[in-house]
Amino acid sequence: MSQPLRIHDMAAADRPRERLVERGAKSLGTGELLAILLRTGLQGASAVEIGNQLVRRFDSLEALARAPLEELVKVKGIGRDKAVTLKAAFELAIRLSEEKRRESPVLDTPETLAALLRDEFSTKDIEHFVVVLLNTRRRLIRVEEVGRGLLNQVLVHAREVFRPAIAANAHSIVLAHNHPGGDPLPSESDIKMTRDLIRAGHLLKIEVLDHLILGRRSETRERDYCSLRELGHFHS
Repeated sequence: MSQPLRIHDMAAADRPRERLVERGAKSLGTGELLAILLRTGLQGASAVEIGNQLVRRFDSLEALARAPLEELVKVKGIGRDKAVTLKAAFELAIRLSEEKRRESPVLDTPETLAALLRDEFSTKDIEHFVVVLLNTRRRLIRVEEVGRGLLNQVLVHAREVFRPAIAANAHSIVLAHNHPGGDPLPSESDIKMTRDLIRAGHLLKIEVLDHLILGRRSETRERDYCSLRELGHFHS
């Protein structure tokens, strides 16, 4: 009987496990992450190829996670043991998400928001724009990056800002981006963009609570962030 093609038989640069160790899990595609769980493939089809088949067949991770065991084992190369492994992995992911949501802090001040985002922005050498998605109690759902730009400019469109908010059923959002130069004071374009996004939020019934800009502390600057709401650029 022919032996299944193992990830171990692949070139080192193509092995998902080695790449995860060297570059981190985010460097792997969904099919490759699934391949790590599957461990082995079939004769003529590696675990990565079977992982990619799962992605194509179910179209989304949500659909794959919801698929019953009976449906998973219909995929060539997915036996009962591999199907059970996948179900266990997805259940752990669901429990992790629920755990995070229960532990999410209330983000109702610029200070708590800056504390949430500070590490994420600290190593960025160009501007990155994120949206903090909040539920009805102003607890974190997640943070989504929606744009990045040059050294001192980032352009975002309302559809990129509000698409993840709509998908996550967010009640409100906070806008945030960094100033790599260090000075967190807003530019005129920052102020104009904020007002435009506030108006778009009104139309979509998603409140924009604040816009935070993160920079760096200095001898003359105690805080490394500023809040456009505190500066008076939001109107009640």
